[in-house]
Amino acid sequence: MNIEDRNYFYLILLHVLIGFGVFMFRPISMIYGILTVLIGIIIILKKRNSNNEVLLVAGYIVGSEVFLRMTQGTITYEFSKYGVMICMLMGMYYSGFSKFATPFWIYLLFLIPGIVVATQGLNFHSDLRRSLLFNISGPVCLGISSLYCYYRRISFKEINSILLSIGLPIVSMTVFVFLHSPSVKEVITSTASNVHTSGGFGPNQVATMFGLGIFIFFNRILFFSKSWFQMVVNVIVISAIAYRGLTTFSRGGIITGLIMAILLFLILFSRSKGRAKLNLTYFLLFFSITSFLIWNYTSNETGGMINKRYANQDAAGREKEDKFTGRGELFEEEWKTFIDNPVFGIGVGKSTEQRTLSGKEFVVSHSEISRTLSEHGAFGIMTLIIVFLTPLFLFINNKQNIYIFSLVLFWILTINHAAMRIAAPAFVYALSLLKVLNNEKIVIHRK
Repeated sequence: MNIEDRNYFYLILLHVLIGFGVFMFRPISMIYGILTVLIGIIIILKKRNSNNEVLLVAGYIVGSEVFLRMTQGTITYEFSKYGVMICMLMGMYYSGFSKFATPFWIYLLFLIPGIVVATQGLNFHSDLRRSLLFNISGPVCLGISSLYCYYRRISFKEINSILLSIGLPIVSMTVFVFLHSPSVKEVITSTASNVHTSGGFGPNQVATMFGLGIFIFFNRILFFSKSWFQMVVNVIVISAIAYRGLTTFSRGGIITGLIMAILLFLILFSRSKGRAKLNLTYFLLFFSITSFLIWNYTSNETGGMINKRYANQDAAGREKEDKFTGRGELFEEEWKTFIDNPVFGIGVGKSTEQRTLSGKEFVVSHSEISRTLSEHGAFGIMTLIIVFLTPLFLFINNKQNIYIFSLVLFWILTINHAAMRIAAPAFVYALSLLKVLNNEKIVIHRK
């Protein structure tokens, strides 16, 4: 085992031990969460962000967010979003930002009218501060992260280090989830999303991070498994993440991660020639067989329930009428609200309050798009246009960033089933704006 293999193994092992330690003694989670931010800030201050350390620290905070939430390791619910924004602001202080990042200054300005309307229109029974922060922290996190990342030059190796920094805490979360419910068969009784197999936390958010983890370690198998030892470690990691991701029975995050991986593979395959294309063909065969084995093992462990879940059936095998588990109705409600209030919207946080006051169940929006339209009106449309189109325009002169479409796709798909309740979609989207300088030739090979 060479030094690189040993270091990588120790890095993975450390995060396996963190997951085990938190399970055995829960207060470790709070210590881990606080140290993550404190050590990160110290590194940034010491290095003065000379090598974009803010992105590594912010990435690690993003990767640990759901793990910390499920283990009560956060000071506040939005702790990670604040941490990411602090990192980005520190990065801009030390390293500045692009003078061409005007679209995201406009984006942030367009969020203000919705906040102003909210302060005038929220019912006096509402917790104004909490409601505003819960709904606006995600979009603001995206705007600030994008200001820092906008066309910032970075190497291919560096962006992969950032992705790994997101992936490492997901390894810890995977270990914790395994220990929390080691026997899946005992807790699977239906095809609904299962909190017991999700570490006792919301399956939607957990599956979102597992899906992102699948993409990250799929990417490491493609580009950074330079030896068979690293290949084996990464295959074990991605298999564990995929299995526990499937057993959450929350489909959106896992499907998103799989689509991201497929898109990355297709882009790489289309740019490859000769021997590289042949190696990718072998890799595809290997990945397909591995996926088949993971799916069949999961099917066996869940008594076939996972097959019914992804076929949109209930435990008895009957097709469910609502394919989107009530989210379609929420989307329709918020669309109607936008039609009735097309200019300024009804204000940040008002859509949830409106449903509650009308006697309906307290449910927050699952779609950031419909929420943005209903609460921000025409200004919301402009923010969405900016976010959708900017990476496409940058891609014209940034084709070396082969992750652009996968990263943007993560944001698009995630905000349509989990809104922006976690920092991941905001930060991952911002990474698509980086100017990647690939000075090293990408080679698919094993020693």
